[in-house]
Amino acid sequence: METETGKSGTDRAASEAAIRVADFAASEHFSRLFREGMDLVEETASYLDGPGRDDAKRLGRSGALAYAAESMTLTTQLMQSASWLLTQRAVSEGEMTPFEAASEKYRLGGKTHPREGMWPAGDDPCPPRLGDLVARSQSLHERLKRLDDNLFREAPGGAPGQNPLAGQWSALESAFAGRS
Repeated sequence: METETGKSGTDRAASEAAIRVADFAASEHFSRLFREGMDLVEETASYLDGPGRDDAKRLGRSGALAYAAESMTLTTQLMQSASWLLTQRAVSEGEMTPFEAASEKYRLGGKTHPREGMWPAGDDPCPPRLGDLVARSQSLHERLKRLDDNLFREAPGGAPGQNPLAGQWSALESAFAGRS
């Protein structure tokens, strides 16, 4: 009986998550967020491939090293965000089911790490444009992470759809199994 209860609870939780994902992917909110994210990716790529190269050349050794590390972290975080947004768009366009989007491989990975104090003190301040892109990327990633957590949230008491009393029920069944 526990297997049936656990399975139906899991199915129900998965169905609820699928509905949340499909509704979100079809929303105006998602459309705006998608455009904002893709615009930020394009703006960052243009900066790093253009004016950012000039900014990096003006830095000393420690500043150039910090710039390289910062730009790699920024790029990685933006690619994670873009991948998540593209997955949601695939759901919106019917190219992927909400159930597929719920797979761990499509979830937003990585953590947003505060970068305060990451830039070395000295004569090489962080170029303002890079600092702005970093702040905006962090903000976007944090918002997407909250959305991801909400869309794919677990039911109270554990895994999606898991009955919080399932463990106790199983123990009782085991204890009384030999008494029939």
